[in-house]
Amino acid sequence: MIFADLVPKICAFSGNNGFMFQNPKESSPFLSLGGHVDVYFPPRKRSRVTAPFVVSEDPKEHPSIEVLPDECLFEIFRRLPGDEERSVCAFVSKRWLMLLSSICADEICSSVAQAVEPEIVSCCTKADESAKPKEKAESVDLNDEECVDVDPQGCLSRCLEGKKATDVRLAAISVGTASRGGLGKLSIRGNSCTRRLTDAGLKAVSRGCPSLRTLSLWNVSSVGDEGLSAIATGCRSLEKIDLSHCPAITDKAMIAVAMNCPNLRSVTVESCAYIGDESLKALGRYCPNLESITLKNCALVGDQGIAGLFSSAGHILTKANLQGLNITDVSLAVIGHYGSAMTDLSLVGLHNVNERGFWVMGKGQGLKKLRSLSIASCQGVTDAGLEAIGKGSPDLKVFGLRRSALVSDNGVVSFARAASSLESLKLDETHRITQCGVFGILASCGGKLKALALSNCLGLKDSHFGFPLNSLCTSLRSLAIHNCPGFGDSGLSMLGRLCTKLTHVELRGVEGVTDAGLLPLVQTPEAGLAKVNLSGCVNLTDNVVAKIASLHGETLEVLNLERCSGISDVSLMSIATNCSVLRELDVSGCRVTDLGVALLARAEQLRLQVLSLVGCSLVSDRSLLSLKMLGATLLGLNIQLCHGISSAAVTMLLEQLWRCCLFRLTEVASVLWPLVVAENSDIGCWIFRTFLGFRPSSVLLGWKLAAVVPVRVYCVLCRCLMLFLGCFMASVDLFSWALAVAAMWFSRPPS
Repeated sequence: MIFADLVPKICAFSGNNGFMFQNPKESSPFLSLGGHVDVYFPPRKRSRVTAPFVVSEDPKEHPSIEVLPDECLFEIFRRLPGDEERSVCAFVSKRWLMLLSSICADEICSSVAQAVEPEIVSCCTKADESAKPKEKAESVDLNDEECVDVDPQGCLSRCLEGKKATDVRLAAISVGTASRGGLGKLSIRGNSCTRRLTDAGLKAVSRGCPSLRTLSLWNVSSVGDEGLSAIATGCRSLEKIDLSHCPAITDKAMIAVAMNCPNLRSVTVESCAYIGDESLKALGRYCPNLESITLKNCALVGDQGIAGLFSSAGHILTKANLQGLNITDVSLAVIGHYGSAMTDLSLVGLHNVNERGFWVMGKGQGLKKLRSLSIASCQGVTDAGLEAIGKGSPDLKVFGLRRSALVSDNGVVSFARAASSLESLKLDETHRITQCGVFGILASCGGKLKALALSNCLGLKDSHFGFPLNSLCTSLRSLAIHNCPGFGDSGLSMLGRLCTKLTHVELRGVEGVTDAGLLPLVQTPEAGLAKVNLSGCVNLTDNVVAKIASLHGETLEVLNLERCSGISDVSLMSIATNCSVLRELDVSGCRVTDLGVALLARAEQLRLQVLSLVGCSLVSDRSLLSLKMLGATLLGLNIQLCHGISSAAVTMLLEQLWRCCLFRLTEVASVLWPLVVAENSDIGCWIFRTFLGFRPSSVLLGWKLAAVVPVRVYCVLCRCLMLFLGCFMASVDLFSWALAVAAMWFSRPPS
């Protein structure tokens, strides 16, 4: 009712007659003097109605570009004049970095960017304090050189391992490398710590690195078809892809790569459970430049995939490596028929392939250009199949056969006779091969065989039979026999009569050989031996070493006498007297004393670069001066397990070899000294001998030691290892462990 009485007065009020209400009390229902009035005034005056306000002492916030939405920032970034400006903007915050990595190359406005004034550009690239992210983001340096390398073709190469493989780092790589010519090679090696890498990271690479040519993904379970498909769409210059243990990648992504990357030349797929036949068919159909294919342990790859690949691309494929696949004789028949361009072929662990498969592959007449063939752990290969392969591959030069239980002497001899161009033959764990087969190979090789290697062949045993000497193998230059316990003097002396042009002789672990068998072999070479490895030949004496040094001293470069217990200082005296070009000498485990080391040091013509004295317990501190003299030319010195050399001598030796600045021996000394002091504790010795395999006083002095990790990092790792092992053994000997740790932390090298 009161409001109804006020309506006529409000409508008749014009503002020229003063206040609308003649009586101030009449205004109280309309203009209530409530608690919202902030000043006092007399009742007859007009009240001022205001809203409550709060006076703040904080300064007024400045406007920030960070308040702009992502759409506006995206439009700004894509109009920047160059890659360097965008790279600078990526340093501001993680938000800006991810926005910049979302810009494709075709979305950059190049025409607009050229018209931008330099002053405006400089203002856009400066980030104020308010633009920095409030949360703690991952720190990424766009110009980080730790994982950067330059390939021979001049393109940048990046390798991310473990925790470093994240989406943010890949985004930084895609933005930062754009101003440096573009990324050419990307390798990601994941492990159990790789959890922050997803398809988004590969998408950023696909947008910012269109010139990517090589991609390697190893043990990356969080990347799937979406990320690899983005790479296929954005990086059409891709030439090489390597996928290993990527369970989330399927045929869908590989088909996308095949369809969008016509320059693809090399494909490697290993242990990818969901990549199968459809991928191989697409590679053969859409990749006209494919040259190399490697397939290992892919359960879904079968005969259809191999047939589809080789029937379409067999005329361009030059290298193939098939390992652990569920293929049968059909696949080998297809390879033998369509592999007209094949030069290198490796077949490993094909358990479903029988004798017919290898025989048909050789009879297919498609491997005319094959130059290298390796067959391992294929139980289906037999003498007939091997002979067919030799006849069907006239240009074959290198052949390796491993773990083939059905191949005998007849097979290898027939193969050597059929493969007239064979230059290198390696037989490993083929136990049906005997000495008769080896001599038959040498007689049937056609005068072109240059290298023969026999390893772990239990069928090689000495047998006294007559072999005609009119079939000399004058082409053989390298002979290697490893761990063939039945091979002895009779067979070795026969090889010496047949092979008169040897330059490399390697007899490792052949314990049945004595001086009587080796002397005919070392006396016949006319050109002179350059490399001789006799490690593990425990029955050799100083006589054979003296003969080698006197006959081949002017050509001998490498001599390995490791674990030849019959070798003493007499051999070192012959070496010091006759060998003028010797670079590497290994007398580990021999009866060498300080006198022998002194003889080497006094040889003026000798310029040793590598010397190994591992386990020479008769070498003591008296050899310190001799080792110092040898250090003028040495690049590597191995004195592990030399119990006669004290810790003080090791430290002094390190100080004397300070001129080897390339190997940072003085810094290595400061690292090794705490370990040497820890030797005084019984538990310290137990830890070193059990877990590290050598005593602290026995140290490897070589350039590789300092080149593996930085010295500071190596020191921290050594201390952490000691603490961990000490805690592990604390329950056994707490007092000794405490002494070892205290000595390690508080001891320093003597000044």
